[in-house]
Amino acid sequence: MLLFVRKCLFLLSPVRVAPTPASMCTPLKTLNDSLSHRRRYMKHNFPINYTIRVHRKEVFKPSNINSLRLQVKGLDELVLQRLWFQVNQGVLKKIIRVMPERHPSRPYTTELERRFRDVEGVFVQSHPAELFQQELPETIQETWDHLTEESDRVPESSWRLASPKSLLDNFCHTMHCLFSECFASTEAQQDCDQWQKTLKP
Repeated sequence: MLLFVRKCLFLLSPVRVAPTPASMCTPLKTLNDSLSHRRRYMKHNFPINYTIRVHRKEVFKPSNINSLRLQVKGLDELVLQRLWFQVNQGVLKKIIRVMPERHPSRPYTTELERRFRDVEGVFVQSHPAELFQQELPETIQETWDHLTEESDRVPESSWRLASPKSLLDNFCHTMHCLFSECFASTEAQQDCDQWQKTLKP
């Protein structure tokens, strides 16, 4: 239940990388292995053009990260990582919620959620408790408040329709960008770098 982002218009902000504790890399890579099967489980096992309803803040892409970096001066990368956890815990819950018990993708998704929780647990243990009690920048706090708002209080205009696969694509790409030290030599990280280049005017 953690993490946060900035807004990008057409310029790409310089990427500031916070050191990722070495203890996080193994569970992150395990999670990445699971995400590599997302096409099979999130596309082929759902009807064509199938979408689920999520909060607009849960459509969380690398562009949102760069946007927040531009909006919030000196934004700590750890805050963005906390936001990443907060966003994706909601995304996984919503995907699991729409699947019947016998859906062929349910075991995959529940295992993905378990691995995500493992990463989150290591993240919490790797940082002092005070980090999670610090006051957040106003823009980030607003995003956090939207993500934790009760569903019945969310205005209709704040909901978006997204496919399960696109949500896990975002999950994966933002993970590579925010924890790049664990993925620096992978093709996935190169994809993230290439995506960032496309934002340049």
